Amino acid sequence: MPFWQFENLQLDMDENLTTLENTIGLKFNDYSLLTRALTHRSYLNENSEHTLEDNERLEFLGDAVLDFVVGAYLYNRLPEVDEGELTSLRAALVRANTLAGFARAWELGRFLRLGVGESESGGRERTPILCATFEAVIGAIYLDKGLPTTQSLVEKLVGPTLVTILDESLHKDAKSEFQVWAQARYNITPHYEVVETSGPDHAKVFTVQVVVGDQTWGRGEGRSKQTAAQAAARVALAAAEQYDEEVV
Repeated sequence: MPFWQFENLQLDMDENLTTLENTIGLKFNDYSLLTRALTHRSYLNENSEHTLEDNERLEFLGDAVLDFVVGAYLYNRLPEVDEGELTSLRAALVRANTLAGFARAWELGRFLRLGVGESESGGRERTPILCATFEAVIGAIYLDKGLPTTQSLVEKLVGPTLVTILDESLHKDAKSEFQVWAQARYNITPHYEVVETSGPDHAKVFTVQVVVGDQTWGRGEGRSKQTAAQAAARVALAAAEQYDEEVV
């Protein structure tokens, strides 16, 4: 590649990183950290001349940082909540779908360095890749700016999400709760069945229904069968609550 083309490529990269910094609301001291956080393994597989490593080590670090920051936030924010529920809330806040949602809020998919094949197959919107990239960016922010700045950024994302999770009880294991209700009411264990699958292979959406005996109690959708089953169970729990009120 001629020098002038490389220079233009570097300018475009720096401009993209500046755009991302504006979205996140912080300026990096070390751009190589942010560049590494945005570099997927597939990019290096197709560009072996690059010496920069992929984002997997930063992902490992970011995962640990998020566990601590979110745990500390919940501990301080919810002083009356016991350890079991705090654990469930933290799991809901750091699960793949939640972190991918944070990545989408920061538009990380736009800035990802992916291999051509991964990019063309929809990698920029794939939940596991976005989740991993978000964790890597958090790891990069921690190394570049330290813990207080990282905490502040994460808490801005976590705060509104926590409200939604609490309001909709998204941290609870709806399948277990509905099973307890169904066994107490009918002495029958609910079963879950996939009734529809849509979307391309890399972004399938499953529709699952939960059945007790011969009656369907709820349907739900999700990117995985387990997520869809939990969604169906939440619908079923709402129906069960209404049923109990009517019976009383």
